[in-house]
Amino acid sequence: MSHHGMTTSDPHAGHHDTTTGHHHGGGGDGGSMHMMHMVFYFGYDNVELLFSGLVINTAGEMAGAFVAVFLLAMLYEGLKIARESLLRKSQVSIRYNSMPVPGPNGTTLMETHKTVGQQMVSLPHIFQTFLHIIQVVVSYFLMLIFMTYNAYLCIAVAAGAGTGYFLFSWKKAVVVDITEHCH
Repeated sequence: MSHHGMTTSDPHAGHHDTTTGHHHGGGGDGGSMHMMHMVFYFGYDNVELLFSGLVINTAGEMAGAFVAVFLLAMLYEGLKIARESLLRKSQVSIRYNSMPVPGPNGTTLMETHKTVGQQMVSLPHIFQTFLHIIQVVVSYFLMLIFMTYNAYLCIAVAAGAGTGYFLFSWKKAVVVDITEHCH
């Protein structure tokens, strides 16, 4: 079948006019031609998901991919909240420093400062670093999945992130400044 001057044996390649040819070379794939969509589309034929060997070709595979992507997006939101919670719990070394400051009429007042610290080479910080790496990798995976422009997968990313935020962030402390009068 010919599409935009390119020849491919894929019967679904000409299915959408909003594609550009994208050739995946190497890997022993025999020079097969895959179409890279540049606009959102609904479909499940020949959808590459992150890796060249992970291709969706049936409705069942798309349903499975939808669930997996949905759960991955939920995990991402849960991981963000878990990291914030762990960070608050690991900052237990609180130091109070008092220092004299001049007061009214020549008096001296003691001003107290609270310092919250965490050591760089500590098990909590190493664990936080490991979780941060996982969070960054998952976030890039979700971005690349969204960039397939497959509407089913994009909906899975958005719905999973929204559901994860709903489930995990409701416990997140909200700081309200009662001195703020401009709402």
